[in-house]
Amino acid sequence: MGRYSHRGRQTPSKCAINNPVIETLKQTWAEMTEEGAPFAWSTQEVRGIPMRVFDNAPPNMRFVWEMSAQHADRTYIVFEDEVITYGEAHAMVRSLAHHLVDQHGIGSGDRVAIAMRNYPEWALAYWATIAVGACAVGINAWWTASELEYALNDSRPKLLIADDERLERALEVLPAVRAEAPMHIISVRSERDLPDDASRWTDHVVITGAPDDLPTAEIDPDDDVCIFYTSGTTGFPKGAQLTHRGSVHNVMNLAFASTVASAATAKAAAASSNAAAADGDDETSSPGQVDDLGQAVVMVPTPLFHVTANNCVLHPVTIGGGKIVMLYRWDAGRAIELIERESVNMFTGVPTMSREILAHPDWQTRDTSSLESLGGGGAAVQPDLVEKIDKTRGNVKPATGYGLTETSGVITAVSSAFFLARPTSAGLVMPTFEYKVIDAAGNEVPSGERGELCVKGPAVVKGYLNRPEATAEAIQDGWFRTGDIVYFDSDEFVHIVDRVKDMVLRGGENVYCAEVEAAIYEHPDVAEAAVFGVPDERLGETVGAAIYLTDGSTLDESELAAHLAPLIAKFKQPDHVWFVDEPLPQNANGKFVKRQLKEQLLTDQ
Repeated sequence: MGRYSHRGRQTPSKCAINNPVIETLKQTWAEMTEEGAPFAWSTQEVRGIPMRVFDNAPPNMRFVWEMSAQHADRTYIVFEDEVITYGEAHAMVRSLAHHLVDQHGIGSGDRVAIAMRNYPEWALAYWATIAVGACAVGINAWWTASELEYALNDSRPKLLIADDERLERALEVLPAVRAEAPMHIISVRSERDLPDDASRWTDHVVITGAPDDLPTAEIDPDDDVCIFYTSGTTGFPKGAQLTHRGSVHNVMNLAFASTVASAATAKAAAASSNAAAADGDDETSSPGQVDDLGQAVVMVPTPLFHVTANNCVLHPVTIGGGKIVMLYRWDAGRAIELIERESVNMFTGVPTMSREILAHPDWQTRDTSSLESLGGGGAAVQPDLVEKIDKTRGNVKPATGYGLTETSGVITAVSSAFFLARPTSAGLVMPTFEYKVIDAAGNEVPSGERGELCVKGPAVVKGYLNRPEATAEAIQDGWFRTGDIVYFDSDEFVHIVDRVKDMVLRGGENVYCAEVEAAIYEHPDVAEAAVFGVPDERLGETVGAAIYLTDGSTLDESELAAHLAPLIAKFKQPDHVWFVDEPLPQNANGKFVKRQLKEQLLTDQ
């Protein structure tokens, strides 16, 4: 089928500022997406709408899991002192999958809820569920009993797999949930008494004696693979319906981003080496050349019930035969210890975690030389952090990806020298997304101007479970409104300015919170900062900032104002500043909970 792209472009614009690093990336990008190339795409109808689809995409996520069986002897998951190989994981997944089918009749169209912290059982339950054609429902492990009840009633799973803490909350609401629909429970790492019809993980999941094959299953590419609930910043959380096709395309987008970056880096290194040789320089090696480093070892510090950890770490690491290192809970010191012990080469968290790692005293004393990439997503990586990562000890390079639950993972990605060349950007839009930028009235704005980013592609979710109105509002003719204010530079790199709802309208002037936060973070005494709107009778809103300082800092409001004066316009500078004594509150995915913080600070005034 013929190719097409929004505004006639898919490969980043050729008429841009001449930067050799960026030019190399663009050339490599074009080569890897041309017809017959590994990441070639063509236009197909997806749910009745023409979309870009990778020609070599696997048919579903079960196929992705089965591909990892070839790595049977490799370590798959490390959790504290526990180690699980790929072979052991496949045996356990097969045994659970047969239990789901044989004992509960679970298959296509059914749902299994998973409620636990990042235990290995989370990943195993996930793979078993989707392998039989059912849909995995990711339950936020921080939710209260009433929030858990809401999600279970909304998603109506046939089965709940829960650890001890979540099981305690589930038992509180079990009668109310079962009044709506029957639901069996499998407990994980719990010794508490169970209802008569509940069972324990160890009753069904085995390694020795596991079935030789998975149960058969018919899976359509557009079947639901999982439901992840949005953070619920307004009203009840919405269950986003991610499809097999969408998750497969996110895996391929991530593989493309990694492959194109490595190939472009190698080309740039070769060009540099050839230039040096022509000049008579005997130095032929270059940092950044790509070598076969063996098994990828990736730390996953964020919750698996979000796309950042599940779709953007678990999926690609699994298909590639990598090792996943899990933590019981986030602690920068413990993370550094495990980076050393397990020779972690990639850390994918939220920016706050990267800051805490670099600021921790153990960072200077432990052997973290294996680490090559530090970054992640979930929030913008501020330019000062990009620079700090690049200049820290070892060969660590910054990386980031931008996306949403509703896009099954990343929309853009950027790393290493390309991130350093565009430190205020979130990277280039992945090949199977079309994009446009619109104003408040829904009209497309000229290239380079700010507006709300809209994207279309197979990775966009099917919709919100049981919420047709919300689905119709967010997704129109296949176009998903991200709610993010962005602009594209001349090389088609995306620059995220702010969330639509996270913008302060101060006396008719737009103040983008992310811009103010980035300026505040340039002060070395700032550990954490969150900017938000404060109601004002005269101006409508003014700018407020909550700041948590580094140990021993005496930074005050006047010194902060002096720091910001040359960086941002006066109307953007905070009118209200709170220096808080404790780290800022975060949700389960590591994002600052601004609404809660704002309400607390204004109430305490």
